[in-house]
Amino acid sequence: MTTSASVPTGSEAAIPSGGTVTDRLVEANRQYAAAFSDPGMDAHPVLHVAVVACMDARLDLHDALGLELGDCHTIRNAGGVVTDDVIRSLTISQRALGTRSVVLIHHTGCGLETLTEEFRHDLEMEVGQRPAWAVEAFRDVDQDVRQSMQRVRTSPFLVHTDDVRGFVFDVKTGLLREIDPPEQS
Repeated sequence: MTTSASVPTGSEAAIPSGGTVTDRLVEANRQYAAAFSDPGMDAHPVLHVAVVACMDARLDLHDALGLELGDCHTIRNAGGVVTDDVIRSLTISQRALGTRSVVLIHHTGCGLETLTEEFRHDLEMEVGQRPAWAVEAFRDVDQDVRQSMQRVRTSPFLVHTDDVRGFVFDVKTGLLREIDPPEQS
């Protein structure tokens, strides 16, 4: 898989013949930059919130949540899973850049529901090296949101863990469904 794969002809083609997806993106950036003016913001999110979500291309988080440029930090990965790297990003977001709230968003029809840790084994067989990371696949999206909330709430590195909420985005309706937090023991 590469980011410079040839673009199929069709509605998304709008690039020179023989161009790549990356060429299209670079051209779009040139057009964007031509009309760009510095909004005068710094890196501190206006709403003091960090959103952790799946990288799924069907999720337009800014539109779905009514966000504007500069409102939040957005952290995305496969599944929207709270990994060590997500904790790293949230720690920097909170301790250096002033966020106080965390919103976790998984979604219906996630590809991680179809994978298993066997994926890592298959990669090891193919490339001769076992990935250092876990797939973090899941079968129950609600339970995985609860697990993610728990990981955030119990991280010793995060100072703001009282406003952590989790949701499942329905890719068919666009609605968020809030998930009750895990029971405190």
